[in-house]
Amino acid sequence: MVDKEDPKPAPITIKKYANRRLYNTATSSYVTLDHLCQMVKDGTDFVVYDAKTGDDITRSVLTQIIVEEESKGGQNLLPIGFLRQLISLYGDNMQWMVPKYLEYSMQSFTRNHEKMRDYFQGTLGGIFPFGSLEEVGKQNMAMFERAMRMFSPLAGAEGAKPEGAETPKAKPAGGGGQFDELQKRLDELQQQLVSLTSLTRKPD
Repeated sequence: MVDKEDPKPAPITIKKYANRRLYNTATSSYVTLDHLCQMVKDGTDFVVYDAKTGDDITRSVLTQIIVEEESKGGQNLLPIGFLRQLISLYGDNMQWMVPKYLEYSMQSFTRNHEKMRDYFQGTLGGIFPFGSLEEVGKQNMAMFERAMRMFSPLAGAEGAKPEGAETPKAKPAGGGGQFDELQKRLDELQQQLVSLTSLTRKPD
């Protein structure tokens, strides 16, 4: 008889009150955004509800955590260019594709995160080919910015490349098979987007 996998535990319920205080119903204690941030890092799932209306406000609270983290010195993950491109996509007819694409990109990066760390620290004896962790972060965000440009409202007729033209690839300063794999996936998705755009474009 095959044992069934243990069911995933239900997310912890967090209630937000009018005074902006957050209450963890699992521990019967008040928590802060820093506590919720650590819960995310620990892989603890939770949902946040407005204590008065019962509305699910998890998205806005998570966004608030990002804003708080970005305001801390030296911890910026979202470049200004990326933020501008993201804002420009609100209301665009391709907006529906962005959440899933970003989610897929982040899942792909997370899956390879530990592999990249082990590769750089183990195979290369702790010497990063990019010179520093900061350079690694810049390389990662360059790839995400390139992905966001694919969704830009200007990526229609102006951004379309002639059939058969190759998309230039940004090569990392040193070896890195994991980056090559991510780059390959981005290229494949870009080709799919170009095809979708050409099919959905209205005739003049």
